[in-house]
Parts: sequence; C-alpha cells; structure tokens
Amino acid sequence: QVQLVESGGGLVQAGGSLRLSCVVSGRAFSRLAMGWFRQAPGKEREFVAAVTSGDSTYYTDAVKGRFTISRDSAKNTVYLQMNSLKPEDAAVYYCRAGIYHIGGYSWYDYWGQGTQVSVSS
Repeated sequence: QVQLVESGGGLVQAGGSLRLSCVVSGRAFSRLAMGWFRQAPGKEREFVAAVTSGDSTYYTDAVKGRFTISRDSAKNTVYLQMNSLKPEDAAVYYCRAGIYHIGGYSWYDYWGQGTQVSVSS
C-alpha cells in the first residue's frame, strides 16, 4: 500500500507561482516513478507530469516550459513547481506512485486527498 499526502495549493493570480508537495510512504520511494494529475470541475482527471526513479521527466504539452516536477529521496517527497499559472490550470492536484517500464507507466491505484489550486484572472 502507498500513502500520499499532497499540500501547497492555494489561490494565486494568473501569472503567479505555486509549489506543490507530496509526501510518500509505504513503498521504497527511490524505486517509484511519481506523477502529478489534476481534475477540474466537470472534467476527467488528467496527467500533468511524471518523474522516473532515474529522474527523467515527462510533461503534458499544456504545462511544458511552465511546470517542473522534481523529487527528493531523502524526504520521500515529490514536488511540482508551477510558474506562469493560467486560469485553466485551476484544479485539484493529486500525486500518484507507480513503476516506469519500457512500455510506459503502471500507476498504483492509490490517491491522496489532493490539493486545490485556484487561479484568478
């Protein structure tokens, strides 16, 4: 089992920044791939960014150049630095743990409570 605790959300103006954090327990963090997902009202949950155990990173096109995912194995924590925020980035953000393999990611079916990001125009 994997426990995930997200934090760092809030209300910012368009163009502002936030840094989200997710503390992970229950599995060997250094072996996990970690991802961030988001869900806006009325929309399906969508992939945002991921980082492999080897620190390779992947982003959905909508956030490339604005968001940065990183991890700190000493703290069992994954971060999402969000810059140049837009109103369409507003959502509940969730982190997720999984395994990266040649075919892509296999995500564990565990979710934290999420953290709300609101962006005013």
